[in-house]
Amino acid sequence: MALEWHAEGVTVDKPYEGLNEAEAPASADMEALRRRDRLLAALTLIAGLGLLLALPFGLKAGAEFFLPLTAALVIAIALVPVLEWLERRRVPSPIAALFCVTGFLAAANVALAAIVVPAVAFFRMLPERIGRIQMNLRPVLELYQSLEKYIDRTAMKFAAGSARSVARAAQTQQAPPSSLVDLIATSAPSVFVHIFFGILVVYFFLAGWTRLRRETITSRASFDGAMATARVIQDVVDDTSAYLGTITVINASLGVFLAGCLWAMGMPYPAMWGGIVALLNYVPYFGPIVAAVLLALGGMMVFSDLWVALLPAAIMIGSHLLEANVITPLIVGHRLTINPIMILISLSFWGWVWGTAGALLAVPILIIAQTVIAAAGKPDIASFLFEHGTLEQRRRAGRGR
Repeated sequence: MALEWHAEGVTVDKPYEGLNEAEAPASADMEALRRRDRLLAALTLIAGLGLLLALPFGLKAGAEFFLPLTAALVIAIALVPVLEWLERRRVPSPIAALFCVTGFLAAANVALAAIVVPAVAFFRMLPERIGRIQMNLRPVLELYQSLEKYIDRTAMKFAAGSARSVARAAQTQQAPPSSLVDLIATSAPSVFVHIFFGILVVYFFLAGWTRLRRETITSRASFDGAMATARVIQDVVDDTSAYLGTITVINASLGVFLAGCLWAMGMPYPAMWGGIVALLNYVPYFGPIVAAVLLALGGMMVFSDLWVALLPAAIMIGSHLLEANVITPLIVGHRLTINPIMILISLSFWGWVWGTAGALLAVPILIIAQTVIAAAGKPDIASFLFEHGTLEQRRRAGRGR
């Protein structure tokens, strides 16, 4: 048993009493090592929390660099299966990477021609269609007279501002953009630099992918480490490309279906509306809501009957519910199941950091992070604090006193 001695009212234990001379120093060394490890772990935890708190503000302040870099890396990872398919057919890596980048740019240009160009022309008619929108909404607004007055004032201000914008556009005689390069060059030349930087990152990432993966795996010190690294790399590529590829096919099918329905109804620019729905469907939860609101606005600009005007939005909501609850779970399955709370947190975080582009990248980034953490292991912070940490030690000290 440990002996106790008293000095000025203080009781001190002799922890090594009862041990022989060889065991006591060994126990002291183990205690010192344990305290050193605890100190290093605590400092690591504090540094990690500081980095975690500073990271969002750093990403937001450096959005001009981090946003195109992150988007390029996500796109490049999604294109890796196409690159490997070309390489298996003896296409050199630089040429295969060029094919992948060229194909992606062609698809983006087609999407622009189908969505942005008609959207510019369609929504230029908004000031002229304010009266029809008000006429469609009149049965509803009559129930809320105060709200009607507010809407009228807002619509008049909006119409006046839009009319001035149209007049200025007519004076300058600016035509709608007809291609991706035309849109970037006429709207914000600095965006062209960012996109060009992203394209270069995608190309060089894909061109050096095979060599980079081989060097990363072979640089491990052990066979188990090399196998674990190879497994993580393959899981990241498979999960990211599978999600983006599957969701792209589903969203495109949804857009084509909606475009067909709108064409049958006689709504102008059905391909544009299908493209808008397909693009916004990449953003979980919030994207379909925005698409339904835009369809309702577009329907009220075209049709004079309120119920007919709301039919496009109703078709979109019904098809989205079918896609989200039946088709996507059936195709994707449980492999890429993500916690809805984590999706909402990711959408909120990346949307705050990078806006709409961040919301589009939120789920792919979450999938990559989830795959890496699943392979590396989650840090057990709760165990650090409450089971083997300082809080547990303080509680024991309190019981001792």
